[in-house]
Amino acid sequence: MAELAKRLWCDDQGQDIAEYAVMLAVILVLVVGTIRLIGTNANNAFSSVASSIQ
Repeated sequence: MAELAKRLWCDDQGQDIAEYAVMLAVILVLVVGTIRLIGTNANNAFSSVASSIQ
């Protein structure tokens, strides 16, 4: 049992997956924030144009 725990503790292969998961989470937060910002600005622009036409 101690040998299994030692082998699992020293195995670095799982760290790559965790690092990729963190990078993916950061990228997703940036993309979602950007889309929300652009969406809000686009909505304001279209509303302004629509109100000026009427």
